[in-house]
Amino acid sequence: MALINTTTTGVLGSTFYGDGTGSLTVQENGVTLGVFGKQPAFFVRPSGNLAVTSGTATKIQFNTKEFDTNSNFDTSTYRFTPTVAGYYQISVSLRGTGTSTNTQTSVHIYKNGSAYLSGVSTNTNLTQFPVISALVYMNGTTDYIEFYGTVTGTTTVSFGTSNADGSYTTWASGVLVRAA
Repeated sequence: MALINTTTTGVLGSTFYGDGTGSLTVQENGVTLGVFGKQPAFFVRPSGNLAVTSGTATKIQFNTKEFDTNSNFDTSTYRFTPTVAGYYQISVSLRGTGTSTNTQTSVHIYKNGSAYLSGVSTNTNLTQFPVISALVYMNGTTDYIEFYGTVTGTTTVSFGTSNADGSYTTWASGVLVRAA
């Protein structure tokens, strides 16, 4: 944690200086108001399509990082475990594909190994793109987030990665909004 020296600068209040040793944590009466500096944020995606079993919740293999500012996303376990307690904006999109017109896709955020939030497509097209986003409290030590998807169809189903133009359709992101 960075050291803060304060000086009064007249009518404008205080000026704060960090010592450059790490993230700056601002507290009032022992309660953290904010963390500035290298706060956790990530954006991940899978490196390729994944064939899945119809109707079975399957962990999405987010094994490619676009960025991970605090090294809190593990691409071998596909898990986000932040080291700063607080409220995180967590978002996920899943491209579910099938070869029949009665394919349905849902995406799930798991917290600590249990289903926490879900989003379900309401159409039964060949390709679905459910997206969910929520503010989630994380304790900064043992809490973790994982992402699962379910594609239900009568023929071959899979998690897709991108559109023909190369834009990502299956991805996840998270950022610390407010430290606790």
